[in-house]
Amino acid sequence: MASHESLLPLRLITIIGSLNADITTYTSRIPSGGETLHARSVKTGAGGKGGNQAAACAKLSRTRNDVNNGSADIRMIGAVGNDQHGQLLLNNLRASGVDISGITIQTEIETGVAIILVEESTGENRILLNGGANYSLSPSLFVTIPNPKPSLLILQLEIPLQTTLQILKAAREAGIEILLNPAPAIELPAEAYANLRHLILNETEASILSGYSVEQIKNDSLLPIAARVFHSRGVHNVVITLGSQGVFYSQDAGLSGFVKAKKVEVVDTTAAGDTFVGAYALEAVKVDFDIDVAVRKANAAAAKTVGKRGAQVAIPWADEVGPI
Repeated sequence: MASHESLLPLRLITIIGSLNADITTYTSRIPSGGETLHARSVKTGAGGKGGNQAAACAKLSRTRNDVNNGSADIRMIGAVGNDQHGQLLLNNLRASGVDISGITIQTEIETGVAIILVEESTGENRILLNGGANYSLSPSLFVTIPNPKPSLLILQLEIPLQTTLQILKAAREAGIEILLNPAPAIELPAEAYANLRHLILNETEASILSGYSVEQIKNDSLLPIAARVFHSRGVHNVVITLGSQGVFYSQDAGLSGFVKAKKVEVVDTTAAGDTFVGAYALEAVKVDFDIDVAVRKANAAAAKTVGKRGAQVAIPWADEVGPI
């Protein structure tokens, strides 16, 4: 007998955000000021937090051999330039199973570019962004949320802040559930948190937005207090990722928990957080959403991503993620 879940129409997850070409340099260590080092290698790939999260939602809901059939429909809204980098991004998202009909091609602005330095000894990265076409997304484009209306809307902070705030307002008015990943973190007005369904942030972002120091955020006894800061602003589900320590989650109803990080060899942390968001989002649109299961699945998917180089290319397909 078919489950109630299988009888429902496919859920639509819409991501509005950044699309960047990633130019990634791998180095034994990050050079000091005025120092020149020989890089081990340089690669150009598809990235941007919006694009990465769309690719993560699509790949984690599909298998490599059946891209056209997934457990959810994924739509990306954003902008690229009419250049080689733009074509790279469009082709990559299409190949991952993302609906790219909402992506605008700008003729007079170049595609956004991220220059990424990856330190091979630690796998940590440092990123410089040039927004390019991402900054053509103006608030006036989002007086209403473009149809079809999604089951979940995912947002980050790599497009103009006023645009993100307008999208949040329009989504609230339409009764659309929102997942906000406030990265890169900047202080947000109170209305950004009002009735926000999901807030996923790392320890640095949690520190900037809560007022607690990173050291306090990492303190087990203070984590629930930091989470309550966001609950008091109107957030229902708060998830704070703590890198190699693990993930803390908290719900406004009182449930909270901690999931330890999986022990894996770290090659490149680029897109690990975006993979986490994508896997979590796929659970968030289920009728029987369980935040503990969502965090564990997201944790397992992100652990796979850090074992590979690159951004979207490192995100696993559904059948490549091991047990949670």
